Amino acid sequence: MAKNILVLLMLLLTAGAAKAQELQCDVVVNSEQVQYTDRQLFTDMQTRIFEFMNNRRWTDQPYRPDERIKCRILINLTEMPEIGTFNANVQVVSVRPTYGTGYETVLFSFVDKDWSFRFNTAEALEYADNNYTSNLASMLSFYAYMIIGMDNDSFGRLGGAPAFDKARAIVNVASSQAAGYQGWKAFDSNRNRYWLIDNLQDPQFLPYREGMYAMHRQGLDQMVEKPEEARQTVLTVLANIQRLQQQKPNAALVRSFFDAKSDELVNMFKEAAPAQKQQAYSILSQADPTNNSKYQVLLKR
Repeated sequence: MAKNILVLLMLLLTAGAAKAQELQCDVVVNSEQVQYTDRQLFTDMQTRIFEFMNNRRWTDQPYRPDERIKCRILINLTEMPEIGTFNANVQVVSVRPTYGTGYETVLFSFVDKDWSFRFNTAEALEYADNNYTSNLASMLSFYAYMIIGMDNDSFGRLGGAPAFDKARAIVNVASSQAAGYQGWKAFDSNRNRYWLIDNLQDPQFLPYREGMYAMHRQGLDQMVEKPEEARQTVLTVLANIQRLQQQKPNAALVRSFFDAKSDELVNMFKEAAPAQKQQAYSILSQADPTNNSKYQVLLKR
């Protein structure tokens, strides 16, 4: 009897682990620029957004608790035009562990300057597929699927496709129903939510998507055992991204890539052989001139 109970408990624990939520998301709401006496409102906002991101099952994929994707949403409130209505700029970041190390690589980093939303503690923050409930829920859900899709792309070739389909559906619904809110349409800006998902699903960006798998599984995950081969794999990926940058200048997805990876790429190649360092500098300085001052360290012997 005791043995049967133990087996049952183990099965229950295993089933619970398989159903763990996908995201382990840290949420920070910075309200320093907003003049409002009831500061509890901002604490409640942070708590509700945290619960929305972390307590929801976004996919049918099995996740163990230790497999949850680490991410961070920093919401910098810039103004409150009227009570309960907010404008903000937001940074969304997700990371992924690399094999055989304690190192976490940044997979996704994007600054969204088009956040406007209403928040009321009396109203539920809810999301439902193919339904528009609020702009805040739509924006949070969009980035939840972006984070999951980017993570899945890094572990399996084009593995993020189902999550990106969900993100696209959110954009389609919000663009037609979120009247007055920016970031959902092509003409709002050249670097917004619309263009992020458009780039990811554009056939011309297929080398980028495939490159994310190669860079992480065949590059970063192999750095401990085969550093020279791993760097060469990353150089091949960077050359493809350079060509993509020439074809699609200032694409939102490419800019996001270098925002996430520029420091890491410097650290990866500054200990490389001279030929690899020179090749890395040549590609990076042309593909990402914004960060050229960082890459110049690769010219030092």
